Amino acid sequence: MKLAEISEVELKDDPFLPHSLGFAKLHGNGNDFILVDEISRELVAESAKSRFAIACCRRSFGIGADGVLFLASSQRSDLGMRLFQPDGSEAEMCGNGIRCLAKYAWESGYVGQSFDVETLAGIIPIQVRERDGSFWARVDMGVPRFNRPSIPACGSGDLMDEQMGEFRVCAVNTGVPHAVIFVDDLDIDIYEAAPPIRHCSVFPEGANVDFVKLGSSLQIRTFERGVEGETFSCGTGAVASASVARRMGLVGDEVLVETKGGPLIINFEKDKAFMEGPAVTVYSAEMDEEYWWSLFREM
Repeated sequence: MKLAEISEVELKDDPFLPHSLGFAKLHGNGNDFILVDEISRELVAESAKSRFAIACCRRSFGIGADGVLFLASSQRSDLGMRLFQPDGSEAEMCGNGIRCLAKYAWESGYVGQSFDVETLAGIIPIQVRERDGSFWARVDMGVPRFNRPSIPACGSGDLMDEQMGEFRVCAVNTGVPHAVIFVDDLDIDIYEAAPPIRHCSVFPEGANVDFVKLGSSLQIRTFERGVEGETFSCGTGAVASASVARRMGLVGDEVLVETKGGPLIINFEKDKAFMEGPAVTVYSAEMDEEYWWSLFREM
C-alpha cells in the first residue's frame, strides 16, 4: 500500500508527523548514531520515540546504530539533546553522541563555536573547532560524582573498591553511572564478565562497565547499558575511567584515553572534567517509503 492510499482516518494516529523523514548518520570514534533534526518541529511523536529507536538501531533490519539522537530546541539552552538507545530506554547523557550532535548543529548553522546543550544530565557547555582538517569538540563534562546516592549506588559514602564477583569495582557518575575496573589484560570475554556488574543490585538503575588497562595511556573497553553490548567507544566511560584513575593518583590532569575506536583527551581543571574528541558525518539520507510504512505498521 502506498502512503497516498492510506485514509485520513488511518493517518490521524500516525506516530510520524511528516511522511518522509530525513536523518543524518554520524559517529564519534565508531560509536554511531542516527540524528533526527526536530529543531523546527517534532517529526517522531513522543509516544513513538522509544519504539522508533528500537526499530532503527537494528543493524540487520534497520539503519543500524548505537542510538538515536533527537536534536531539539530548548527554552533553557541553545539546543536540546535526547538519546534513545537500542533497547528503547532514554539515556541521560552520551559523550560521543553530544559531539556528533554538536557537529551537525554547527555545520547546519544553528550555533557558533561555543554553545550549550540541554540534556537530562543538565546543561552541557561545548566548544567546537577544526583540528588538522577534522572536526573536534571540547565538552564540559562537569564534576564527576563519586558519592553513592549520586551514582546511584546502594549504601553511603564513595564506591571506590568493592568486590563484585572476581573484580574490584570503583563507580562514578559522569552523566550516567559507570563501574570502572582496572585489569592487567584487556583480552577478556566482556559479554561474560560485564553483565553481572551491569545488572548488579548495588546499582538500582544499572551501570555501564569499563575495563581499564593502565599504561602510558588508559586503554579501555566499555559494555554499555542500553546497548547491552560493547561499543567501539564511550565518551562518558573515558571520563569515568580517567576520573577514577586520577582520584587514585595513577594519572595527572591530562589523560589520553584509547578506546577501540580511537583516542579521547580528558583534561581536569580543579575538579571539573573536560572531554575532547572528534565526530564524523557518515551520510545524510531519507527513509524509503517502504521502510517508513513498515515502521508505521509496527507502531
